[in-house]
Amino acid sequence: MADDPLHQDGIGAPDGLERLWTPYRIAYLRGENKPADDSAGECPFCRIPALGDDAAGLVVRRGELSYAVLNLYPYAPGHLMICPYRHIADYTDTTAAEAEEISVLTKAAVRVLRSASNAEGFNIGMNQGVAGGAGIAAHLHQHVVPRWVGDQNFMPVIGRTKTLPQLLQETRELLAGAWV
Repeated sequence: MADDPLHQDGIGAPDGLERLWTPYRIAYLRGENKPADDSAGECPFCRIPALGDDAAGLVVRRGELSYAVLNLYPYAPGHLMICPYRHIADYTDTTAAEAEEISVLTKAAVRVLRSASNAEGFNIGMNQGVAGGAGIAAHLHQHVVPRWVGDQNFMPVIGRTKTLPQLLQETRELLAGAWV
């Protein structure tokens, strides 16, 4: 191998790492399911609650002005989003009642995730606008991500891969059943 220019100085040399293939994530990475039109009629956060089938839409809990739904591309098992029904992009555009219900559902989501999955910590927040990291910037949504010590070790950092030990429908059933 020393005479092979591709393998000199470790270039092209096997790295000795195992591979965990997650081909289901390629659609997300390519943006294949991201709506080209995120206007009120086409926005997934507007369409999901209109389905009327909470299990199919991964809706965990409905409020009067907002709802909790599992993230289709979760950072961790149980990753929820709290969305207002109203199609707004900015937190400052919420009414006082919407902001209050988003807060109430967020608190309830933390309690449910702690109870149902023994979550040890949480990341809670909103990404507003494309520059702020919002995947769907036209419809406000708050993330509630349960965390466990050591849950996201090297996989997302090095491998740009997240490991999820449970199917979304099973997670939805668990959380919907635990919500009081």
